Order: sequence, then structure tokens, then C-alpha cells
Amino acid sequence: ALGMLPSWSEPRATSAIADIRGFIGMVLDRGHAYQAGGAVYFDISTYERFGQVSGYDRATMLEYAAERGGNIDDPNKRDPLDFVLWQPSLPDEPSWDSLWGPGRPGWHIECSALALRELGTTIDLHGGGADLIFPHHECEAAQSESATGEPFVRHWMHQAMVRMDGEKMSKSLGNLVFVSVLREDWEPMAIRLAVVKHHYRDGWEWHDDLMPEAADRLARWRAGAGAGGDGTAVLETVRAHLDEDLDTPGAIEAIDVASAAGADVTTAALLLGVRLAPAD
Repeated sequence: ALGMLPSWSEPRATSAIADIRGFIGMVLDRGHAYQAGGAVYFDISTYERFGQVSGYDRATMLEYAAERGGNIDDPNKRDPLDFVLWQPSLPDEPSWDSLWGPGRPGWHIECSALALRELGTTIDLHGGGADLIFPHHECEAAQSESATGEPFVRHWMHQAMVRMDGEKMSKSLGNLVFVSVLREDWEPMAIRLAVVKHHYRDGWEWHDDLMPEAADRLARWRAGAGAGGDGTAVLETVRAHLDEDLDTPGAIEAIDVASAAGADVTTAALLLGVRLAPAD
């Protein structure tokens, strides 16, 4: 209803255990990993570009690794920033056989193996939340490039966090706003406008005024749709904004100005995925 394209593929890590084991084997064979304590670790000393994705210094990486499951005090590691590729399973965790003993994959290796299987050695655009920049995406890039010898990602796109009542929205906190609930009171195009008015790299706060504001904006755009005003200029302006790091706030402001001046903004709005034809 919001005009979102369906996913091409939604692979699960459990479908790729053989791929993951093979991927770990490649990393080991190329001298970028070691075995210790029944686990396999990536050796960051063998990868000189570690830190290139995040741009963080070592102190910052250690801080985030400690906060985000990096287990920097693991005595089996050669370096606190080394990370697990394969590890023994706890009694309540799933386990698979491997050359390194029974266990399960590390967090990062799952994504690298799935990316290689589904997309090949190099990805044009890799997205994710800003909280995944380190350690997850940093480690993904390190192990993927070490395994294949090719660039892992051409462009990274990290989405900032959305907050509610001052807290980051998360399943664990339960402070989520569901589209299915919003649709009980608001049409899909208004919901889409409420979201895309924020730049993807800027964090923002969800509040009750967002939906009325979006609905009012949609009504204003629709009022001028089909009125006959020339929409060519605003179409080019919107394209320019979207070409500049997906500047949706700038694009929306341009449409606001053009609509107020009597231009037909129907096609320009479509570049944002907003259909101005009233919902059935």
C-alpha cells in the first residue's frame, strides 16, 4: 500500500550453513584466521584496511565492540578486536558439524556468506542501520575482502535511528509504530510522506503531529494536481535533490514551493513514490 517494492530474496542463515563453512575455509586458507579454544577467529592484523568502513580509531572500536557483543575479553583472542567466525554452541543453541568441531557461525560471517551466494563478490549498495556500522559492517567487509580478494561494497548507506519518547525504536523496548495501525486512520501516501520527509542519515523523533502534517501536505499537493501548471522545472529540481545523497527533505520542500505557485507536481511527487491520485 505504501508503494514499497517486494524483496527479491530473503535468505536465512540456517539455509547457508554449507556456504558459511566453505567461506570460513577460504578465510583460513588465505591466512586471515586462526583456531583457538574450539573456535575460529578472524585475525585483524592480516587485514590492513580494518576500520575503513567506520573510520573509527582503535579506542572507539574497542568501546563499541564491548557494547555490541564483541567479547573483547575473550582469552582465546590474539587481539581484542578479532572476531568469531565459528564458535562452540551453548547447550540451548543450535549446533552443526564442522572441520573445527560442532558449533555455530559467528554473527558477521553469516551475512558475508549469504551476500556471496546471492549477489556475488561485490555489492553495489549495502544498507543497514547506523548502529551496524561497527562492528557488523566493518567485520563483514574485512572477512569478505580477505576471502575473495575483491572489493566487498561500492557504496554504503546507513540509516539513522528513529526515536519515540526519547528512546530508539526497538523490538526489545516495544516502542514501535506499526504501519498497519497507522492505516486505520491515515491513507498510505500520507504515511509515506511522514517518513520520507526526514533524510535517511538524520535521526528523528516520532510524534503525534507527524501524520496530520503529512496529510495536510498531501492535500495541498493534490489541490494543484492536474491544474495545468507547468511541472517541468520542479521535476528537474526534485531529481537533483534525490541525486544528492537522496535528499528527500529538499525534494519535498521544492514540491511545496512549486505546488503553492500553481505548478502540477504530480510527476515530481511520483519520484518520491507518492501518488497524488486519491485512494480508492
